[in-house]
This record gives sequence, structure tokens and C-alpha cells, in this order.
Amino acid sequence: MFVIHSYAVAVIFCLITMLCWGSWANTQKLAKKSWAFQLFYWDYALGILILSLVLALTMGSTGSEGRAFIADLQQASRDNLISAFIGGIVFNIANILLVAAIDIAGMAVAFPIAIGLALVLGVIVNYVSTPIGNPLLLFLGVIAIVIAIIVDAIAYRRLKIKQIKSAGVSKGVLIAVIAGILMGFFYHFVAKAMTLDFVHPQAGMLTPYTAMFIFATGIFLSNFIVNGWMVKKPIVGKKLKFTDYFTEGNPWLHFVGILGGIIWGIGSLFNFIASGLAGAAISYGLGQGATMIAALWGVFIWKEFNGAPDGTNKLLSAMFIFYLLGLVLIILARVV
Repeated sequence: MFVIHSYAVAVIFCLITMLCWGSWANTQKLAKKSWAFQLFYWDYALGILILSLVLALTMGSTGSEGRAFIADLQQASRDNLISAFIGGIVFNIANILLVAAIDIAGMAVAFPIAIGLALVLGVIVNYVSTPIGNPLLLFLGVIAIVIAIIVDAIAYRRLKIKQIKSAGVSKGVLIAVIAGILMGFFYHFVAKAMTLDFVHPQAGMLTPYTAMFIFATGIFLSNFIVNGWMVKKPIVGKKLKFTDYFTEGNPWLHFVGILGGIIWGIGSLFNFIASGLAGAAISYGLGQGATMIAALWGVFIWKEFNGAPDGTNKLLSAMFIFYLLGLVLIILARVV
């Protein structure tokens, strides 16, 4: 299977994760006007599953190092398969709740709470499980990124203050907190199932490719329960029917949803591969810098801050500075 041997390459893989995790939502934005999120999400989950299987049978099955996908799947222990599968379920619930919280309380309230909480919990949980890297630099980097998220929230709130409905904020905050806690733990279940040595993998443990496939299977199968519930009893928005997926969709909308899943899936697999050298805490921490990528899309492509009050650009500049500082500190945590 394909294995990396350089920490520099691992960092590049984590930066690709940032790009993918921060960009997939553009596909949902493209489909949002005519396609409810619940319907989009069926294709999104399918895209992740397809991507995981294709790369497992290609990158995960070629080369002389490691253990090929099929052989790895056959020898995997039940506990590790279950752990990676649970990771998919936890992520799926967290991701759907996050979108619901954003719809209720607004981006400026829900997103910083959920992703900030997920970043802090994820780094702490994964570092305790696998203590790789300088803890001082790692957690200083996390603090810098959390500050960046808060500054981003302040800037976004200045723009969207009139659109935030105070009556829904409390409910949205509660859902965002739940989403953030779950989002902070999903990676741990996957990392727990993966071998620490990708070149000579331990018996019973999973390679990143197998872990990604089982994780994606957990997302896809749990989607019939989690998203199925959201279709019938949505936290926000109108009640839908399962048949809407077939009657209201078209090839373009389905393609966009699958593409969104493929983009997110590439980022996740590259992050799992990078964790072998960088450690789960550093890989996850760098990956969650995706918020900066999402902000870049919003500022420069979608022009979300056009017409914002004076002083907003200074806040955005401060956000990017703190994010870059945080990313540099997290990267150095493995070097120093």
C-alpha cells in the first residue's frame, strides 16, 4: 500500500485535509437553493463510501509496503472494526447536528462553538491516547486557532446580526455543544483501530485505508437512521418524504452531493495516513484548521463580507494571523 516516510509530506497531507474539509461545503452551497440538506446528505454519504472503496483498492492495495486492503480487512479484529464503524456513526450524528444548529442559531453562533469545542476536545483526547509531539507547542497552537475562530465569529456576527433570531439561539447553542462534543471524539475511535506502524502493521489492527472504508461504511449505514429521522422529523425546516430524493433531484444535484463526499473523504483519508508520522493529535488539529479555508471561500469567492461594517476587515486579518500562528505551532510540535 502507499505509505509516506517524511514528516514534511505528512504536514502536506494535513494541509490537503484542511483544504478538503474546508471546501466540501461549497457543494452543499451550490445545491442549497433547490435541494434540502437532508436530500443532499444521502449523496454526500455515498460519495464518502465510494471514495474510500476506490482508494482502498488502488492506493491501499499496491506497493510492497504495509498490508493490502483485502488482506487487512480479512485479518482485522472485531473490536477494531467496531471501533472504526462507531467513529463513522459518531461523525455522522455530529455533522448533521452541526448543520441543524447553524440553521437555527446562525453561522456566527453555532459554528465557532461546535468546531472550537471539537478542536480542543479532539486534540486533548487524541494526545492522551497517543502522546506524540511537544504538548506545550501543540496546545498553544490550539489556543491560537480557537482565538481565530472566536474572532471569525465576531466578524460574521457584525455582518449577520440582523439575521440572528434570538428566540432560536438557546436551542441552537445546545445543539452546537452536542455536535462539538461528538465531533471531538469521532477521530479517536478511528485512530484507536489503526496500527501505529503502517509499514509493518500489527496483527488485528487496521491500515488507514481499511479504517477509512469501515469508517465510511459507518457513516453510510447510520445515515439511514440518523438522516432518515431528520427527513421525517427535522430539527429545523419542513418535513420531507424519502421519495423527494428521487422526484425532486436531477443528475446535477446528485453529482454535486457525491462530489462533496469525495472531497471530504480525500481529506479524511490523507489525514489518517499522515497520523502515522504526525500523531493523531497533530493530524486532527491541523485538519480542523479547515475553518480558515472555509472563511477564505466566504470572503474571496462568495463575497459574504461585502458591505460589512467598518473594522470587519481588521477582524478578518486578525483571524488569519491567529490561524497561521496556530498552524505553525502545531506543525513545530512534532519537530521541537
